[in-house]
Amino acid sequence: MQTTEDRTVYIKSIPVTDLPSEVRAQAEGLELLYAVHDAEGQQLALVGDRKLAFTLARQHDYAPVMVH
Repeated sequence: MQTTEDRTVYIKSIPVTDLPSEVRAQAEGLELLYAVHDAEGQQLALVGDRKLAFTLARQHDYAPVMVH
């Protein structure tokens, strides 16, 4: 669990082809999705747009960082 001091989340692009079939079926033609992870690596969200991933993180008082 994150401490109140660590509000960093990490955003990583994920090729849809690397995801389980049930997730691929919901990707609706997208080639990339964006995963938002906390400092411990737990996935918090999976969204279809980079800008949305950053906006979502900021709306929940997290500091997003893109991971390559």
